[in-house]
This record gives sequence, structure tokens and C-alpha cells, in this order.
Amino acid sequence: MQKETNPATTHSESNRALLGNTAAAQYIGIEPGTLEVWRSTKRYVIPYIRSGRLIKYRKIDLDTWLQSRTVGATA
Repeated sequence: MQKETNPATTHSESNRALLGNTAAAQYIGIEPGTLEVWRSTKRYVIPYIRSGRLIKYRKIDLDTWLQSRTVGATA
């Protein structure tokens, strides 16, 4: 028997996905080092999760940041 997936649940789960620094940088189209500099200098405030030395970004936070940087975006 095939398990059905709920599109709303799948979409919600993918938005909560945690990405490491390299994957997050690749997702928004920059170099990992650039993302590290932005984080340390607070040039752009992108929410992240710190667990010891590990840094993780929620995909939905990256999407929100990208939307805020979109020229001509509507509210």
C-alpha cells in the first residue's frame, strides 16, 4: 500500500529544513565565506541557529530574506 503525502505538510517540512553554511550559501547564490562574513559583521541579518560551533539556517528564513531583498516586491 502506497503512503499518501499531504502537500501542505511536505511544503511545511521543507521550509523548516535546516541547511549548513555551505548549503545555505549555495541556496542564496553566494560563496560560503561571504555568508560567514555577513554573519560576523552583521552586514545582513539572516536568522540562524547556533549549536556549539555548528551554524544552521532554516530554509524559510532564507526565503524570507531573499523576498525582502527582491526589488519591486509587494507586501
